[in-house]
Amino acid sequence: MPTSDPATRIAELRAEIRHHLHRYHVLDDPEISDAEYDALFKELERLERDHPELIDPLSPTQRVGAPPDSIFAPVQHRERMFSLDNADSKEQLLAWESRLERILGTAPDAYVCEPKIDGLAVSLTYENGRYSRAATRGDGVVGEDVTANVRTIGAVPLELRGQAPSVLEVRGEIYMPVSAFEELNRRQADAGEPEYVNPRNTAAGSVRQKDPAVTAGRNLSIWVYQVGYRAGQSDLGSQWESLQWLAELGFRTNPASRRVGSVDEVVAYVDELLETRHDRDYEIDGAVVKVDAFAAQRETGFTAKSPRWAIAYKFPPEEKTTRLVDIRINIGRTGVATPYAVLDPVFVGGVTVTNATLHNEDEVRRKDVRIGDTVVVRRAGDVIPQVMGPVESMRPRGTKPWSMPAECPFCGHPIVRSGGEVAARCTGGFDCPSRLREYLSHFVSRDGMDVEGFGYKTVDLLIDLGMLRDPSDVFGLDPDRLLQLDGWGETSVANLVAAVDAARDRPVARLLTALGIPGVGGTVARTLARRFRSLPRLLDATEEELTDVDGIGPELALSIRSWARDPENRALVDRLGAAGVRLADPQDEEGGSDLLAGVTVVVTGTLAGRSRDDVKAAIENRGGKVTGSVSKRTTAVVVGESPGSKLAKAEELGVPILDEAALERLLEGGPDAAGLAAPL
Repeated sequence: MPTSDPATRIAELRAEIRHHLHRYHVLDDPEISDAEYDALFKELERLERDHPELIDPLSPTQRVGAPPDSIFAPVQHRERMFSLDNADSKEQLLAWESRLERILGTAPDAYVCEPKIDGLAVSLTYENGRYSRAATRGDGVVGEDVTANVRTIGAVPLELRGQAPSVLEVRGEIYMPVSAFEELNRRQADAGEPEYVNPRNTAAGSVRQKDPAVTAGRNLSIWVYQVGYRAGQSDLGSQWESLQWLAELGFRTNPASRRVGSVDEVVAYVDELLETRHDRDYEIDGAVVKVDAFAAQRETGFTAKSPRWAIAYKFPPEEKTTRLVDIRINIGRTGVATPYAVLDPVFVGGVTVTNATLHNEDEVRRKDVRIGDTVVVRRAGDVIPQVMGPVESMRPRGTKPWSMPAECPFCGHPIVRSGGEVAARCTGGFDCPSRLREYLSHFVSRDGMDVEGFGYKTVDLLIDLGMLRDPSDVFGLDPDRLLQLDGWGETSVANLVAAVDAARDRPVARLLTALGIPGVGGTVARTLARRFRSLPRLLDATEEELTDVDGIGPELALSIRSWARDPENRALVDRLGAAGVRLADPQDEEGGSDLLAGVTVVVTGTLAGRSRDDVKAAIENRGGKVTGSVSKRTTAVVVGESPGSKLAKAEELGVPILDEAALERLLEGGPDAAGLAAPL
C-alpha cells in the first residue's frame, strides 16, 4: 500500500515513474497502460503542488520524457519538444479555457483541433529544402538520431516543394496504419512468430531498429502537425496558417484537423472524433486542442514541461492491465472449444471487462499467458476484449503453462484436435448444451434468420424446457404452452409468433448463413444463393460445380460438400422445409443479380436511410464488394454525415463520391445510373 508520508510517497512515485518511462521510451515494452501511468504522474504532481519544498529539478514532473537510448547518437533539439497537459473530461476542457481567459483577459478567438495520433513523436530537420535529420523526442531537449530509418518512410518528403527556409524543423507523429499492422501480424502468424501487441509500440520499435531495411518493410507513415524552428523571421500568424503552409511544402497534414471559434465547438469536435475514432486507418487516443493565434500562444507561455496554450483531451483507455484469474473454455456453435480469460474486473474502452477471448490453444501457448499473470487487456470500439499478452516481469512464481482440457466441461465428451487443425472440438455434437445454445442463438440472430425478440434468454429458457432441440423447433413452437410460462403474456407470445412467421420467408442466403456451414458467412452465402437459387440444389452440387463459382476455393467447396453429405444435416433441411421455411428463391428475387459485378464501394459517415449493414448486404446481393479502405481500385465512396478521413483520401485519389441519392440510383440501375464508369 502507498505510504502516507509525502516525502516517502514522492520518492516512491518518482522511482516508479522513471521505471515506466524507461520501459516505454527506451525498451518499447510498457508494463502498464497510459491511463495507469497518467494516474501515477497526476498523483506526483498533486503531492509536489501541495509540498513545493519537496520539488526536485530532476523529478519526472520537471522533464518531458525519457533519456535517449545509448545505441542511437544523441541529438539536441533546436527548440524544446514539450509534452502536453491532459484533460479527460469536458469540465477540464472548460477549466483550461478559463485559465486562458484569466491570462489573456478574454477567451481566445479561435482554436485548432487535431486528432491525437497514437504513435512516436519525432522532429524532422530540412536544410535548404532537403531532408537532413530526424530525431525522436527523447526527454524533450535531447533525442535519438533516427535519420537513416525515417528516410525509408515514403510519407516523409526528402525534398520540399516551393520556397523553403534555409533551416526548417517540424514536428510530427510516426504511426503504423491499422491495415499495415494487421498484415504484419498475419505474416508473423504464418511464420509461427509472436504477433505484435499494438500499432503504437510496433511503430516505435520499427523506427528504432539498427537496420533501416527493417523500418522500410513496416509500411509506416507520418502526420506532421507543427513548425518547431524556422530560420529567419516568421510571417506565419497562427497554427492554422502553419498547417496550410506545411501542406504546401509537401508535408502530410491531417485532413481531420479543424479550426473552430469557441470551446463549445471544441467539445463538439471531441465528441465527433470519439464517435468516429475507429473509422480511420490509424489509431488515435484523443484530440489535441491549441490556441490558434501565435500572439496569444506567446502571451500564455509555458510551464516547466508544457505549453499553456495547448491541451490533450484523452479518450477512455483501450488498454489496461489486470490479473488473469482463470482460463476456461466455451463450446461454440460448430463444436469448437475456445479458451477465454476470466479477469479481475477492469474498466477499459468505456466498459468494465471481466472476460476476454484467448482464441485457441496455440494462441495461449504462443502468448504464454498463465493463470495468475498480470496481463494487458485491449478493447477497441465494439471489438471483443482480448488479452494481448502477459507482463512477464510481474509474473508470480510457480505459474504453469495452460493446456486444453481432455473432456468437455459441459457434456463430458472428449475434446479432440484433428491433425493440422488449429481448433480443438467437443465430440458431443448437439448433446453438448453449450454447443446447442450457441448454434440456436446464432440461427435466430440478426445475422441469421433475424427472428426479432428471440435472444439468449429465450433460447436458454426453451432449451431448459425441452422445447428447442434443433433449429426446426423454432418454427413449431406451441403458443398455448408459451402462455403458461411465467412472464409471458398474450402480447409477448403474439409478437414472438409473428416474428417466427416472418422468418419463414427469409431469402435463401439468410438461411445458409443461419445454418452455420463452416466457412459460409454472409458474403459467401449471398454468392452461393445467386448461383444456385435453391438450398437443395446447392446441397446436391458437386465440388467441381462449387469451385466454378467465383470466390469459392477447393477448401470451402470441400467444407460445403462435407456438411451436405451428413444425414443429420439433410434431415434438418427437410424438417425446415416441412415447417414452411423457404428453401428456394424466386428468379426475380430483389438483389439476386450481377448488376454491380466488379464494383467496389467504401462507406464513410452516417447514412440517414440505411445502416452500413444494409448497404453492405444490398451491394453484395448485386455482386459488388464493400471494403474498409480507399484505394485507386475503389469504384466509389458513399458519404454520409460526419465522414472520416476516407473522404479526403477519395478526393486525393480522384475516386468518385456518391451521396445517398446516388447510392440508391446505383442499387437500382447500376454504375451508369449513378454516373460511374463501368468496371473493367
